[in-house]
Amino acid sequence: MVASKGHVHILLILLHRTFSLFLQLSDVLRVVHLSTIRGQLHEWRITMNYSFVFDVLPITFPLQGNPEEWRRLFKPCASQRLFLPVVLADVDSLLYVDTDTLFLGPLEDVWHHFELMNSSQIAALTPEHEDPNTGWYNRFARHPYYGKLGVNSGVMLMNLTRMRLFSWTDYVVPIYKEYKLTMTWGDQDIINIIFHFHPDKLYVYPCRYNYRPDHCMYMSVCHGAEQSGVAVLHGSRGSFHAEKLPAFRAIFKATEEVTLSNVTITLNASSVHELHFNFVKFSDGK
Repeated sequence: MVASKGHVHILLILLHRTFSLFLQLSDVLRVVHLSTIRGQLHEWRITMNYSFVFDVLPITFPLQGNPEEWRRLFKPCASQRLFLPVVLADVDSLLYVDTDTLFLGPLEDVWHHFELMNSSQIAALTPEHEDPNTGWYNRFARHPYYGKLGVNSGVMLMNLTRMRLFSWTDYVVPIYKEYKLTMTWGDQDIINIIFHFHPDKLYVYPCRYNYRPDHCMYMSVCHGAEQSGVAVLHGSRGSFHAEKLPAFRAIFKATEEVTLSNVTITLNASSVHELHFNFVKFSDGK
């Protein structure tokens, strides 16, 4: 998880249900908010009988090129995920999530997809869109992208060992130099370009593991969520605070009220539990 200026409040809320994590902070957050974040995490460790560990790391970019250029790619620090195989050299696998992400089901359900990947696949992502009529990449992209509709990088399983064997980071800088004038979504576009040329390296899992406003903006298009509920809710483009997306706001508000001491009661008695199973109908206004 990578955090930049302006995300410290939402970050601490979203960490409520994370039990093992690496947290990378921008320079601003390390100076201004580091003690707050460390203090909250230490408090949670005590409450949970030290059942998780954490590490807070600085943002690190490659020596090639201008670090500030990488830092500003799309959103501040978002491109850090591109270099995790090198930055976390001793880590085998991880689940990378954007800070505007909420787990509405067990994290283990997402992690289980590592077991479903074949021996050549190095990462797992969900499609960027389900409907070609509203797809962004198939209508507007000026660079290669994965498959017919592209993939979204907000919830990404990464087998770092396999990514290192694949020499992942060796592809990143040349692709950026070649396509930077045509990219819109920064690091996500780079990821799409890599998997366009190496589609056998990607495992695609269902949209319910990265449910976004696009899945219910006009109509329900994530059928997996209709059948099994939303597993991971991604509040992209500020949707946790948007007036026009009451379902996203309601879940985020309910999560704000959760503490480690009442998490079981809250998740069984509050609207979070109901919206987990009825989210699609709720967001559709049905």
